[in-house]
Amino acid sequence: MASLNFTSFLITTYPRFRNLRNFNFFFPSFLITTSPRFRNPRIFSFFSKSMAWSCSKCTFLNPPSQKSTCQICLYSSSSSVSSSSPSPFSSSSPTATLKWSCKACTFLNPIGQHNCEVCGTRSSASLLSDFEDLDPINSDEILDSSIGSVFLPLKACQNKRKVEQISTEESTDCFLDVGTTEEKKEIELQTLKVLSYNVWFNEDLELHKRMKALGDLIQLHTPDVICLQEVTPTIYQIFQQSSWWKVYRCSVSYEMVNKPYFCMQLSKLPTKSFSCKPFSNSIMGRELCSTEIEVGGGGSKQLVIATSHLESPCPAPPTWNQMFSKERVAQAKEAILILKGSPNVILGGDMNWDDKLDGQFPLPDGWVDAWSELKPGDNGYTYDTKSNQMLSGNRTLQKRLDRFMCFLQDFKICGIELIGREELPGLSYCKEKKVKGKLQKLMLPVLPSDHYGLLLTICNK
Repeated sequence: MASLNFTSFLITTYPRFRNLRNFNFFFPSFLITTSPRFRNPRIFSFFSKSMAWSCSKCTFLNPPSQKSTCQICLYSSSSSVSSSSPSPFSSSSPTATLKWSCKACTFLNPIGQHNCEVCGTRSSASLLSDFEDLDPINSDEILDSSIGSVFLPLKACQNKRKVEQISTEESTDCFLDVGTTEEKKEIELQTLKVLSYNVWFNEDLELHKRMKALGDLIQLHTPDVICLQEVTPTIYQIFQQSSWWKVYRCSVSYEMVNKPYFCMQLSKLPTKSFSCKPFSNSIMGRELCSTEIEVGGGGSKQLVIATSHLESPCPAPPTWNQMFSKERVAQAKEAILILKGSPNVILGGDMNWDDKLDGQFPLPDGWVDAWSELKPGDNGYTYDTKSNQMLSGNRTLQKRLDRFMCFLQDFKICGIELIGREELPGLSYCKEKKVKGKLQKLMLPVLPSDHYGLLLTICNK
């Protein structure tokens, strides 16, 4: 194997060195910055004088005190040290000492050194603790081939620890039991935010830019739990590649994305389970999705957050009366029946509810409509063809389709607001509309969705 020059090794391994024109000028300051032993200028200047010796195998510049064994590759070459050079650090051959190999540059550091003396990489506490039961390394003993070796190119260490991974298993009752091998952190929250958003499955209208804007809203408001409706497989993939996705646990795995569109939940909080139950009367594949969350010290407070997309009205020729009101009311009752056994429940989503057609939402005693509770004088339209100029040209429709229904014993409703009402800057699309028999082209703005998002905040009682 060809020997690796130490300078080339650092340039190859650490990107911060690749664009330096004068590496030799920068290298001393790098050592002073990253390694405590070089912060004293006298020690550093003394170390860098000609009394140091270069390893014939890897070219590392060893201090004079390192008489016969290279600190990097452990190659023994006593002839490499000039016998005529005086050595103020003179000592006998290296004694048997415990050392740990840096995972970044393979430099062997003493056990008491928590940061690598060459590159500054910190050793994990678990790695250092593993040495407590080991015998000292003697220079005459045969070492593992992966220790102290310099590779070209660098090889991955074979002695890797197993990484504990979150496991998600699907059971027969449509529940996803979410477990982890690590002990769950206790969560004590003063406030908790839940976002419900129908993202609009129209993939022909600036899909990526709309989903980017929706992601910006998520990052701005930082909801703890997100309930989404009309998610398509394409939208799912876009979300997966977004930076905000990584901080949430999703109710739908990639393998389960097999429907044209669906509801989806995401949670930052420790999640006991996800569940999904199809409605018995739906001809549109609608279902109730719920997440069981543990909050409070030791998970003392149980909270179920559910979402749904109830049966949609479809007024169309020839009769214009396919409103599916009876189906929608039955689904609302079925959802409440499923959820009412829990002490704290939030049901939010696109209910497609029309108070004139469907009547009052069928809430048992103790349940409240969050918007009506906090803003009784505000119409709260979440679908509004007048305020949402992207929908201009559609038949006029102003409805509070999206809602939050709550039953809370340990929490109280603190706030609720509409989000996503701003037009995307510099973005528009062309829409054709017939006006008095003539086709007209309208240039309209673009918003994140045809619905507005609904953000609920609850807090401890």
